[in-house]
Amino acid sequence: AAPRVLNVNVGVLGHIDSGKTALARALSTTGSTAAFDRAPQSRARGITLDLGFSCLRTALPPQLGPGPGELQFTLVDCPGHASLIRTIIGGAQIIDLMMLVIDVTKGMQTQSAECLVIGQIACQKMVVVLNKIDLLPEGKRQSAIEKMTKKMQKTLENTKFCGCPIVAVAAKPGGPEAPESENPLGVSELIEVLKSQAYLPSRDPSGHFLMAVDHCFSIKGQGTVMTGTILSGSVSLGDNVEIPALKVTKKVKSMQMFHTPVTYAMQGDRVGICVTQFDPKLLERGLICTPESLHTIHAAIISLKKIQYFRGSLQTKAKFHITVGHETVMGRVMFFSPAPADFNEEIQENVFDFEKDYLYQEEYLSKDSNSSGENKENDQAEIQLPRQQWALLEFEKPVTCPKLCLVIGSKLDTDIHANTCRLAFHGVLLQGMEDKNYMETFLPKLKVYKLKHKEGQVERVMDDYSVIGRSLFKKETNIQIFVGLKVKLSTGEDGIIDGGFGQSGKFKIRIPDGLKPDTKMLLTVASKKKSKAGKGDTTKEDESSKNDSAQPVTISLLFKRYVFDMQKKMIQS
Repeated sequence: AAPRVLNVNVGVLGHIDSGKTALARALSTTGSTAAFDRAPQSRARGITLDLGFSCLRTALPPQLGPGPGELQFTLVDCPGHASLIRTIIGGAQIIDLMMLVIDVTKGMQTQSAECLVIGQIACQKMVVVLNKIDLLPEGKRQSAIEKMTKKMQKTLENTKFCGCPIVAVAAKPGGPEAPESENPLGVSELIEVLKSQAYLPSRDPSGHFLMAVDHCFSIKGQGTVMTGTILSGSVSLGDNVEIPALKVTKKVKSMQMFHTPVTYAMQGDRVGICVTQFDPKLLERGLICTPESLHTIHAAIISLKKIQYFRGSLQTKAKFHITVGHETVMGRVMFFSPAPADFNEEIQENVFDFEKDYLYQEEYLSKDSNSSGENKENDQAEIQLPRQQWALLEFEKPVTCPKLCLVIGSKLDTDIHANTCRLAFHGVLLQGMEDKNYMETFLPKLKVYKLKHKEGQVERVMDDYSVIGRSLFKKETNIQIFVGLKVKLSTGEDGIIDGGFGQSGKFKIRIPDGLKPDTKMLLTVASKKKSKAGKGDTTKEDESSKNDSAQPVTISLLFKRYVFDMQKKMIQS
């Protein structure tokens, strides 16, 4: 039997120009020349290691089980930025170990911080590599490395990668122009650290097959080979697979792993799949999957968390770059939370309950969100935060993605050199809307409400059981739609709106339990003053209106209205 090969996927991340590609190359060359994927077509195209995939093979370390065998590290180089976010999110399920490459002369940079954020969302283990130590003068090199190591340890203190290994290397001493004869520094030590960090990743063959294809080329007499990494599920010889971007389904004719024919492959494996009668130019990279397992959606409900390094609040109606599955599109957000009584309810993982009522929010609630600005000083009380929050995302163009997938919202239009994290939130897609007319067909099922509060004043008493009110409605409001709604007077009585009164937006309120004697006194005194002032001279009137306004009886009307209710019904509990 062939010795077993265990594949561990290592994401190589870092700020632009930190030397990721040189490091991947140094690792795969030092590691084992034979296993370095030298696909002729990638050399012909002059992609260095685009590949973002190169491999490094080494003997299986003892912690991973007995017997002969090899450990293969597949280095997933994540080039450039926008694609970095896409690659990682797309490959989040299969990146087992992250290598964060830092330019030792610069330290943490914007994108290094973003990589850290993505790593925390997507990955369990990390190794930090301080690259370019050849740029430090030899006499001061050791102390500079120690200083930067301490700095990195401090940065990682509050992340899940606290205490992770930090290794100093020079992947390409002398820089890109130096002769190839210059040997890299520290790379064999780094390989030992990678081996010590390797673990048996948990893989799950169940669920729909989904694979990220990174190369597609034809082999004469065989067909078209798609190579890539399986993100979820498994695939067998003879299965049908769909290329959703092209709406094409093909049969798996043969498969290879590590240059050996296989009949089955599962999540986390790197595999080449051969199909016939398919032009490789049509699919450079992209997704293939179980037929019909991806859906194309126009909007979605997600549960989400804000990323702590993002400066600024997350506002409803704002636009973000939304990365879902393998695509990034612009989308608009609307945030909502549980109804206040449910703030402490258990978190519901991976499901959304359409039976419940939810409260509309102007922004994502977080410790730093504006709790109505003015009363900050006297209001030292903690604002209560719900355990879970959601958003409705509306995409500018439809997106094809798996049913439950990771979602990241970012502001990629922020200046790349501005030293700020552009990733704003991350979450899980709970419910996609496939219908283009989701506004009519789907959203009315989503019970998100706003609380409305209107205030007016009692104008005068009619009799013991009714008063006339004003300033609750505009002149042109149709008071009919408010008839029957409950109101409360500031003196404590409950009332019901009975109908309009005259033309100027005044209205009549019925008080079923009758006015309290004190209220009646208050109101009669006020209106007596008015009539007296009317007869007397004007100076009196000024004084009396002062007294009058000191104690007007106010009317408050509270109701809720569902945001997506076409009829705009007003509801009172």
